Amino acid sequence: MVETTLIAASVFLLGQGAWIHAKAALSQVLLHRAWGRTLAGERQVRPWPWADTWPVARLRLPSAGGDFIVLAGATGRTLAFGPGHLDGSAAPGGPGNCVLSAHRDTQFACLRRLRPGDAAILETSDGRQTTYRVQGFAVVDRKRRIPDAAPGGCDLTLVTCYPFDAIAPGGPQRYVVRASAGR
Repeated sequence: MVETTLIAASVFLLGQGAWIHAKAALSQVLLHRAWGRTLAGERQVRPWPWADTWPVARLRLPSAGGDFIVLAGATGRTLAFGPGHLDGSAAPGGPGNCVLSAHRDTQFACLRRLRPGDAAILETSDGRQTTYRVQGFAVVDRKRRIPDAAPGGCDLTLVTCYPFDAIAPGGPQRYVVRASAGR
């Protein structure tokens, strides 16, 4: 009886762990379809009927193997499916500091492979692409405010929980990648 219970609990926990990765991968397929419709001119294309978010950009990190559709808003529900654009930060590809956030164990696990000078390519809903170059990295307290872009600058900030291999979700630290266009 004890063995059966332990096996059942193990299968259940492994299934839960695999579910977040499966959901993140499947959602990116649906999000890429919605992104195609967005590029064709549709607005606020919901990737599935009950979605409360929509694609606002596409982020490619060639050296780290990342290619993600970015969603409007950075709520917990949004981040379960892909990177989110932080409300109040600059529009993707626009002047100022555009802040994107995603989970460390799904989409933004690849941030640990980025190096200074690597490209981050952000495509907007009108098909325009802005290439940013990674300037640096920092580990900060989660309560710390992300700085604004330099005056007249066009920056991209990628944020995820830290450390990457932590067992518990969340935590007090964030890994921050700063990138700039045209510098």
